[in-house]
Amino acid sequence: MAGTPAGPPDEPIPLAQRLIDNPFLLLIAGLIVMFVIYTGWGLWEILTLPPATLP
Repeated sequence: MAGTPAGPPDEPIPLAQRLIDNPFLLLIAGLIVMFVIYTGWGLWEILTLPPATLP
């Protein structure tokens, strides 16, 4: 029959599938990852800049 799960009905849904099936959690995770990567990249660029020579 189409649309029925492959496993037995009493089988619990895996944690990874429950997390990936939640669109709001994916949105929040995506925003957090982008914030951390771009903030880390910006801090790395600032900390590795050579000192400017003044005229």
